[in-house]
Amino acid sequence: MDGIAERYDVPAHHFWLRGPRPDRPVAHDPAAGTWNVYGHAEAAEVLGDPETFSSHTLRLMPSPEEEEFSAAGFLTQLDPPEHGRLRRLVSSAFTRKVVAALEPRIAALTGELLDAARERGRLELVADLAYPLPVTVIAELLGVPAADRGLFRRWADALLWQDTEISLHKSAERRRAELRDTLGPWRELTAYLAAHAAERRRRPRDDLLTRLVEAEVDGERLPDPQVVGFAALLLLAGHVTTTMLLGNTVLCLAAFPDRQAKVRADRSLVPGAIEESLRLLTPFAVLGRATTRPAVVGGTPIPADALVLVWLAAANRDPRRFPDPDTFDPSRTPNPHLAFGHGVHFCLGAPLARLEGRIALNILLDRVDPLRTDPADPVAFLPVRTMTGVRRLALPT
Repeated sequence: MDGIAERYDVPAHHFWLRGPRPDRPVAHDPAAGTWNVYGHAEAAEVLGDPETFSSHTLRLMPSPEEEEFSAAGFLTQLDPPEHGRLRRLVSSAFTRKVVAALEPRIAALTGELLDAARERGRLELVADLAYPLPVTVIAELLGVPAADRGLFRRWADALLWQDTEISLHKSAERRRAELRDTLGPWRELTAYLAAHAAERRRRPRDDLLTRLVEAEVDGERLPDPQVVGFAALLLLAGHVTTTMLLGNTVLCLAAFPDRQAKVRADRSLVPGAIEESLRLLTPFAVLGRATTRPAVVGGTPIPADALVLVWLAAANRDPRRFPDPDTFDPSRTPNPHLAFGHGVHFCLGAPLARLEGRIALNILLDRVDPLRTDPADPVAFLPVRTMTGVRRLALPT
């Protein structure tokens, strides 16, 4: 098989990379109390029907009573029409025209980061480029100090990289233990953003945080918890996707030197290489939905108030939709992957992630020839089943 799992030590829980392909597009997991959607057409159907498949999944997974977690402002937990009203508040900051204007800053920052790595005499892609590049860009857009990116990484590590089982049958004690691991970092992050939001109320600036603080929905200002939650989502999601996208694309090019040579020779293939890595190594591997009424998907009945897990990583390897689905093909056309979601929740930051990826990859190809992994410093993958990406990728230069 022409796949990544044969070349690297991919964690076993990434079944869509190394295990047998699911034999059904939709399957019920009684042990976890979930319905799993693996097929491409079925995933698109679920994500395209927010009336039946609600994004508000936390209602099915209540927090332990003494420690309530608020998802106020989290677009990923909102349904229309509220979702649309809040999304419009910041959508103007992520239009293709506005994002394109960031190209000089992204290129300059990429050059600075690679210069610094060269001076240190080594290049570890994630720590030296794939993380600091997008987190600096999103921090500057929001208006928080990019110099605090060490804090942002610590919070992201604690909030996103915990490999917890997705199940409706967990005991309250287990939920409490899992929540304890995240509540401290979450409180630190929200307190940090609340302080910056309060400062914007006193001294507005030309940044996204000021826009959130001053925004009105239906004639009323957003409450503080919603502003903070919204900003937290933008800060975390605004860099994590690009970090994984860059690492995964470089990993694919390093794994297949013949395809790297084609991309290096014909830079018009760079966007295709990025899209193919998004399909093959989907950063956010799964999205959750909660049914509002009984439904039938892929011939499988699903009751109301069910937790539906849409495995984007599996759908993006559905052989019914993608010929040779385990092959990395930068020239694959068409490539209707679902890595950025589908429907009303399609990733707001997709244009920015694609631009950052294209600029950084072109500059990296100019400076490092060839892109290859270091046998003495093996590739390390993220330890979570819900995300696909590298946490360490050393590149000999």
